[in-house]
Amino acid sequence: MVKRSPTRKTLASLAAELGVSRTTVSNAYSRPDQLSPATRERILAAAKARGYPGPDPTARSLRTRRAGSVGVLLTEHLSYAFEDMASVDFLAGMAEASAGAQTTLTLIPAGPEGEAEATSLVGSAAVDGFVVYSVAAGDAYLAAARGRGLPLVVCDQPTDAGLPFVGIDDRAAIAPAARALVDAGHRHIGILAIRLRLQRHDGPISWQEVQDAEMHVQRSRVMGALDVFAEAGIAPESVPVVTQHINDAHTTRAAAELLLEAHPELTAVLCTTDSMALGVLAYARERGLRVPEDLSVTGFDGIDAARRLDLATVIQPNKAKGAAAGHMLEKLIAGATDTAGSASAKAASRGADEAETVPRRVLQTRFAPGKSVTAPRPRGR
Repeated sequence: MVKRSPTRKTLASLAAELGVSRTTVSNAYSRPDQLSPATRERILAAAKARGYPGPDPTARSLRTRRAGSVGVLLTEHLSYAFEDMASVDFLAGMAEASAGAQTTLTLIPAGPEGEAEATSLVGSAAVDGFVVYSVAAGDAYLAAARGRGLPLVVCDQPTDAGLPFVGIDDRAAIAPAARALVDAGHRHIGILAIRLRLQRHDGPISWQEVQDAEMHVQRSRVMGALDVFAEAGIAPESVPVVTQHINDAHTTRAAAELLLEAHPELTAVLCTTDSMALGVLAYARERGLRVPEDLSVTGFDGIDAARRLDLATVIQPNKAKGAAAGHMLEKLIAGATDTAGSASAKAASRGADEAETVPRRVLQTRFAPGKSVTAPRPRGR
């Protein structure tokens, strides 16, 4: 049995026993590259034998004035973040950005609660800054995060908040998918989209409602597709659009049924997510419809499940997006450690008046034509 000291070991006492500086002991835990492997192993072995667990994170945060964690403000409840594959890829990129930086991720779900609840949850998060992942412009959680005065980066949406931003040009990105359907000869096309409104709405949505939608990403994708259709002589008002608030297997299949049962004349469905497209494929299998012979389908995201099925889809760099947001936030946090950097970061977090002070990165997308689009054949029941 290992005998332990009756008093709790501290970094200082361990350093004194080993005859090294406190910085050397600290580096053994937080900056191992600063020590030789032999020195680090000797310190860790001695610490284990004496029951020393490592530097106190609370004391370290007081000393460095950093919590050692970044908050990731999510659109939905936490389970959704691990069900939606685009979100999974984004979080993987965030984790990749934090690797080796002694920084953890704190996931904060942006639910339907009001301003008081949002202020309480966001206000209690022990973080050095926030990445806000795809929330509406008027979201109470976004307002609460901005109110903290910490460095903040928006990913995807809102796109026009005057804040540091990482994302893609959604309106332009979806154009090749819409154009593939038009070029194949389709004129009876429906659209499936996920959340367009801040308040939950499942079902058909009018052209006017699309234009007024608060959720910028989905609004831009729908309008980008309608731009292409309009150029081909297809009036935007004539294109049926069905939306679902949640982007899972059950709701996307239900959306496909709602659209195609109400509009049997459709020969193609453009989807603003791959999950929506997978729902269309599931519905088509159940109804004996062949894709693409009876029904052409396009998606958006480029998730693995869609690529394996050779779905025509827009591939966006979800993982790279997460990494870019993480790196941008880390630079803002690092800049906040000195007076000038702190002023710059806080100004950016508030939405500085001078646009050139606000970092913005727009990533590129590409279209994978797949095998889910071909010339239309008349449909009917």
